[in-house]
Amino acid sequence: MASPVYIEEELGRKWDKCISDSILKFGGGLVLGGVFSLLFFKRKRWPILMGGGFGIGMAYSNCEKDLNASLRSCDKCAEKESK
Repeated sequence: MASPVYIEEELGRKWDKCISDSILKFGGGLVLGGVFSLLFFKRKRWPILMGGGFGIGMAYSNCEKDLNASLRSCDKCAEKESK
């Protein structure tokens, strides 16, 4: 028999994934913004900030989808158990 999977453990794993995803996407956005700043925009600061903002926005969107999906599945599990 398989051991039960608790929703707290699943949410904890998803939060860990969200944090690491945010760090990676923010860093990637900064690097990409830095490259564009050096090559195309005469070393301005705004492409770097914009790249970091896009990275954080993408990570936030992914986290929101993951967490909402797990909470919806949790609601369905609770409905099945109450019947």
